[in-house]
Amino acid sequence: MPHQPSPPAIRLTSTETTSLLRLKNAHRTSQAVAKRAQIVLSAHTHPNWSSKQLAQLLGFKARLIRKWLQRWRETHSLQDAPRPGAPRQFPSAVRAQVTALACSLPRTHGIPLTRWSRAELARQARAVPTLPAISARTIGRWLAAEQIHPWRYHAWQHIQDPEKFLQRAQPVLHLYEHARALFREGIWVVCVDEKTCIQAREAEQAPRPAVHQHPVYHSPRYHRHGVLHLMAALSVADGLVYGQCYSRKRFIDFRSFLETVVVPEAKQRGIQTIALVLDNGPTHASKQLPQWTKELEIQTSGKLTMPLYWLPTNASWLDQIAIMWDKNYAS
Repeated sequence: MPHQPSPPAIRLTSTETTSLLRLKNAHRTSQAVAKRAQIVLSAHTHPNWSSKQLAQLLGFKARLIRKWLQRWRETHSLQDAPRPGAPRQFPSAVRAQVTALACSLPRTHGIPLTRWSRAELARQARAVPTLPAISARTIGRWLAAEQIHPWRYHAWQHIQDPEKFLQRAQPVLHLYEHARALFREGIWVVCVDEKTCIQAREAEQAPRPAVHQHPVYHSPRYHRHGVLHLMAALSVADGLVYGQCYSRKRFIDFRSFLETVVVPEAKQRGIQTIALVLDNGPTHASKQLPQWTKELEIQTSGKLTMPLYWLPTNASWLDQIAIMWDKNYAS
C-alpha cells in the first residue's frame, strides 16, 4: 500500500490566532465552535503532532480532530457545512420583504405600536398582497439568523445644539479632570442632586439568606411609611458622599441641605471656593440660588464663595452623583 503524505501543518496568522482565541474564550460561543477553535489552535501550537497526540491532549476523538483540521485547511471556517433538507417553502424575495418590514417602524404602516413583535409582523405580512401567509415562528427564525431584534430597544439621545452643549460641558469636564489639584488650591468641586420619591417601605418579615438550591427570599408584604427625598452631594476629589433626607423637595429644602451639610463641611476642610455642579432640575435650578450664593459670600466676608456650574440641558448623566446612583441601583 503506497504511503500517503502527511497533511500540511496548520499555520495561523496573528489575526487568525486572535480571532480563534476570542471564540474559544467567549462566554456566548457555542461549545461546538469553542472545541473546533481549540483544535485548530492546538494544531498550530504543535505542528508536528499527529491527530492521535492532539486527541490525547484535548480529550477529543481523533476522528473529530482530523475532520476539523481538514475543514480548516479547505475553508478556514469553523461553521457546519450546509446540510441537505427539504426545499425552501418561501423564496428569498419573500424573506427580504419581511426583513425590510421588520427594519421599519410600525407607525409608518399605520399601526399604533412602538415596536414590532413576531405576531404583529406575521399579521402585517398577511395584510400585504404580495406576501403569502407566514407563521410568527418562521419570521422569528429568519430574524434570528439575521440578528435583527425589532422587539428590543435601547434609549438614546441626540444633542440638539452642539455648540451650546460644549459651552456648558467643557467647564464641568475641566473641573472633573483637575478636581484633586483644585482641592489642594482650596477649590472644592461638589456635584449635587436629589433622588426624589424614595418609598420608605418596611417588610413584614426579614429577608432569608440564600441556602443550597434556594435563592434569597424577600417578603412581598410591607408597610408604607410615605416617601422621602434624598439631597446628596459628591466630593469629586475624594469620592465622599454627603446626604440628607427631606419630606418635601423645594428650593428651601435644597438650600437647607447646602447650609447644614455642604457649607459646614467646606469650612471644616478649610475651603475658600465651592465649585457647585448641578443640573437644571426645578428644585435647585431656581432664580433664588444665585442670589443666595451672593448672600453667602457677603455673610462670610468673601472667605467662602460658591460659583455655579450648570450642566447642559438634558445632560444630567454628566453629573457624577447621578452616575453613582445609577450604579447603586443596578447593583
